[in-house]
Amino acid sequence: MTSWTEMTAAAADLETSGVDVFTDRVVTGCVARIDGANVRCNRWLADPGVEIPAGATEVHGITTEYAQKYGRPHQEVVDEIVADLYACWAEGRYVAVMNGSFDLTMLHTYRPDFEVRGLVVDALILDKHYDKFRRGSRKLSAVAIHYGISLDQAHDAEADALAAARLAWKLPRVYPHLAQFTASELMEHQTVWYREQAESYRDWRTKKGEPAIHIPTAWPIQDAPESEAA
Repeated sequence: MTSWTEMTAAAADLETSGVDVFTDRVVTGCVARIDGANVRCNRWLADPGVEIPAGATEVHGITTEYAQKYGRPHQEVVDEIVADLYACWAEGRYVAVMNGSFDLTMLHTYRPDFEVRGLVVDALILDKHYDKFRRGSRKLSAVAIHYGISLDQAHDAEADALAAARLAWKLPRVYPHLAQFTASELMEHQTVWYREQAESYRDWRTKKGEPAIHIPTAWPIQDAPESEAA
């Protein structure tokens, strides 16, 4: 039984037009392959075909005008990112992500036949499971600082993907129990832990009297609200 940590690494990240995985679109993307000191990154800039809100531009720096001028058709970009992820899994790599259900669900929205064909290592799930009572932000920038990982340009797809890869390397060294899992075992555990974390958040909102919202419990591709699923 081989530990998943013996696998070679890849990582992925998307920057988008908003935070709704069922209606917003990809703006930039990166898939990186990490072989020791050799790092190869494929990057994409898409014209999402919709206005990029000012709030999203403030996050990743891409304006509607820039995307229209320099970006490629949205569906072509989605298809190429999916193909590159498939290639990474076929090469025997795991794909490191941070809150990967967001990125993978958005790809699935525009490629309904998209499926996860290998190991996904989601640093957000792992950090929340192994250090669940730590106070403070769980955003990538904060989690990177907590584990002593540099992130020079947050919300740049390449920088975020590489930070996720560094977290995937670091976490089993901080929590050696994590290294005991095979790839299939880690996928199974992350699926359970994601559901537990979602249900815990839902219970917390209920106790505070917050209005009901759709909180997905499926991972790595989210379950859609009934209106989108119908």
